Amino acid sequence: MSKYFEFPHGLHLLKRWQAGDENAKQALRAVFDAAIAGDYDAHYATPAPTNSVHVSASVHMLPLHIMFDLYGVTAAEYYKTEPRRYARVNLLVSLLMGVTKQYTTWALYAFTCEAVGQKMMYPDKYPPGSDPDEPLLTKENWRSLRTPDFNTGVPKIINDMLRESEQLSGMEPLLQISAPYSLAADIYGQEPLLGDVVHDPDNANALLNHLADTVLAPWIDHFIGEFPNGWVELSDASGSPFFIGPDNCKNMSIRSIQYMVDGKPWADRVFDCNYRGDYVTQARKKNRRARRQKSTNSNNKKSIDLLQLTDLKYDVCRDFIMRLDADKVPVSFYEEQAIARGVPLTTGIGSPEIDGNRISDLEQAKVDIQAASNEFVTAIKNVCKNIGQPTESLNRQPWPSHVYFEDINGLSEFDLIEIIVKTVRDNGALS
Repeated sequence: MSKYFEFPHGLHLLKRWQAGDENAKQALRAVFDAAIAGDYDAHYATPAPTNSVHVSASVHMLPLHIMFDLYGVTAAEYYKTEPRRYARVNLLVSLLMGVTKQYTTWALYAFTCEAVGQKMMYPDKYPPGSDPDEPLLTKENWRSLRTPDFNTGVPKIINDMLRESEQLSGMEPLLQISAPYSLAADIYGQEPLLGDVVHDPDNANALLNHLADTVLAPWIDHFIGEFPNGWVELSDASGSPFFIGPDNCKNMSIRSIQYMVDGKPWADRVFDCNYRGDYVTQARKKNRRARRQKSTNSNNKKSIDLLQLTDLKYDVCRDFIMRLDADKVPVSFYEEQAIARGVPLTTGIGSPEIDGNRISDLEQAKVDIQAASNEFVTAIKNVCKNIGQPTESLNRQPWPSHVYFEDINGLSEFDLIEIIVKTVRDNGALS
């Protein structure tokens, strides 16, 4: 076992590597060489603790940055070749960080687009994305989109990675793909789709239904056929209340997921937990009518309130309550909702909170992140006290849980990550 698996030595190694320390780079390469050769495989299957709050993280962008720096491996090579290597280096980085629950992720929006034929862009050391200048679909041709072959290309790559990850970690396989709205935004175009949302909602909803029927539901059918114990995490950041408003989130984004899973045998194994910007439900619509009208005019009222939005989100994610950084609603609200529904609470650490390029005052950021970490751990412990501690079988389920880093990358500030992980380790014991 590498000495860097002992917290916080792995984070300190990553910090020195990030700072350009040549000795740290050589030490990190030795650790990666050993991991790629399989020397650490026995350490990845340790389950998350059942007697403590745990930490999970989406880390795939960090090993990409490291692999490019150490070996010159580009994004296309990293994501699309050598699935066992991919699984190993992701699991390795989680251990180096002190993460206690494994969660294998990838560039899911890009991969979902690529699977249907969207033109892609693959930078050297950054995740791929769809080419915004050449969307696959237009208003004239979207009905011609057909079901992809799930035995080749990206779907096969994902399945291969998941087999390796399941074998190494013991975690049940989790297919992560775009929800209908976000897939449409990437292959139809954000602006054309928003234009339809406002001016031609019937076309927008028909497009979303077509993507559900033609691409996503058949993909899930194929995946569950390959992995009967699998789960499906849909991601739909583009369809969030923050971007399209709570009404459109309800009537388009969430509606299209409800439409897709309705009556399916795998409906209870599909979830979407990344709708963000709950605070917008607390903003009032502008009253564009004459000022002399009463303030009780319906245009001056909230459309969907926070509780209604929470009910809608819970309908497409029933196994836990997620509070993301971008929600900007007090953690206590989500704590109460988790207890009321008898499900675990997950609190997200947003990538901007730990982005070294965005932090102008690191010492103040440390104070702020310490306070947030204390609050998160206290809330999660209270939920566990009320609904029961996590079991090992629950911890084998692969969704993000408890304290969750939404994105870790090569520019993340490791001092802040250390504070968060240390707080969980020091104060997270469950009675």
